[in-house]
Amino acid sequence: MIVLSGGTGTPKLLAGLRRLIPDEEITVVVNTAEDILVSGNLVSPDVDTVLYLFSGQLDDTKWWGVKNDTFHTHQALKKMGLDERLMIGDIDRVTHILRSEMIRSGAGLTEATLRLSSMLGVKARVLPMCDEKVDTMINTPQGIIHFQDFWVGQRGEPEVADVIIKGIEKAKPTNEVLRAIESEENVLIGPSNPITSIGPILALKGMRKILSRRKVIAVSPIIGSAPVSGPAGKLMEACGFPVSSKGVAECYGDILDIMVIDQGDTVDERDFSVKTVRYDTMMTSVEKSKALSEYILDLLKAF
Repeated sequence: MIVLSGGTGTPKLLAGLRRLIPDEEITVVVNTAEDILVSGNLVSPDVDTVLYLFSGQLDDTKWWGVKNDTFHTHQALKKMGLDERLMIGDIDRVTHILRSEMIRSGAGLTEATLRLSSMLGVKARVLPMCDEKVDTMINTPQGIIHFQDFWVGQRGEPEVADVIIKGIEKAKPTNEVLRAIESEENVLIGPSNPITSIGPILALKGMRKILSRRKVIAVSPIIGSAPVSGPAGKLMEACGFPVSSKGVAECYGDILDIMVIDQGDTVDERDFSVKTVRYDTMMTSVEKSKALSEYILDLLKAF
């Protein structure tokens, strides 16, 4: 099964999905537009969250980083005057150093990720969306800043005029991503931010055309008029979409076959242009994530 992932919402769904499908049968295509250099090393936060999930290391209290990690290096650097853009754990930093050394030695991001997967014992196939450098930039009244500076550095507080995916016009899905999608009938878009987590994947050259030939089901990260977590609402509004599950469906457009919204969502499913169904999408436990995953698999079988 192909899963498009970014942020923390989709990894929560993957935690339940892998209880129903062997890891070897799951391919995750991951957003890389939030990647950033920290202290000279490439941090690929969305990729790493998925790697840590499948290797059993993920801190599932935060849904990022390594559980029980320490921050000695980060704190020592801060003490000496270097305030890093992100708070990096010591074990987490090892992943960034290894990735960066591979890339400095000539590997692409996909090759580096596959090698890291092997080192970590990950059996699922975790694929960056592309090998080209792509950056999600946020246009604020104070200027254009990287998504990480907006969300982590400034806690998502600035007003947003626009979202720019820098470098996307030169980016394309890797051969590994293309082969994976061509070999599978079903594609699941997890409940991630439709603008900054899923949007860059869909904006890759030819990606929408490829997905239009597949069964695509998406889970909304919005309930009522607010996201379950993160800045999706503010970003959707800036991009001209209503902050609602219907707005999420509009973001995805005609590639979408089925939309899953929360059972308590206030929208009317009759207003959607695609088949829309309701289920409990609040994944407050692995058991609830598994139940939602099972419901999705049943929908795809019946489709």
